[in-house]
Amino acid sequence: MINQDNRDYKEVIPPPYALILVGVIPEPRDLEIARLLGWYRIPYRFAPKVVRVDYIAFYQPSSFGEGHLGRIETFAEVRGVELTTRAELIKGEPDHPRADEEYYKIQIGPLLTLAQPIMAGVWKRITFLYTTGELFSSADTIQDLVVRTEERKILWHSLREKASQFQEYRQAELPEIAIEPEILMMLGDLHLLGDQQDWYQSI
Repeated sequence: MINQDNRDYKEVIPPPYALILVGVIPEPRDLEIARLLGWYRIPYRFAPKVVRVDYIAFYQPSSFGEGHLGRIETFAEVRGVELTTRAELIKGEPDHPRADEEYYKIQIGPLLTLAQPIMAGVWKRITFLYTTGELFSSADTIQDLVVRTEERKILWHSLREKASQFQEYRQAELPEIAIEPEILMMLGDLHLLGDQQDWYQSI
């Protein structure tokens, strides 16, 4: 069961075929931006190849403090994507060292809260991970979001279909079979993702 404002939101549980991107939300301030302003940002240079997904789920790192760190508590429907600069997104920080860098602004619907958070388990630090609505709806830990070998081809075709639909990538960039190690990890390979400190500093 997923609730928001004490109302029952069972009907918006992601359908089994939904394409979900799990992404880190570095600070509580960023979660408030998502909640109040309805967008989430990803530095273009660190972004996964496909950002036009059905839903995005927010992984909370250690900055969220005891009782909220190392878990997914919220997610939201993706309603649009645009490419902009950090200065345009956060107008109050025009002198930020990355003010002129490009960012994806992912427009989202209302934040939805999981009745039971999805815990990190052995996955203490992640950047991005693709999963499905079916796995997300029943997961207890991040490990449960892993797309197994037999399901990976289906998810990869879903990613290619999204990319083709919005004409954002050339076919050469998204081949028939996912062979790039980075993509395999984002699809849910069993290797732990590296400690990507640059990502946390660049958000």
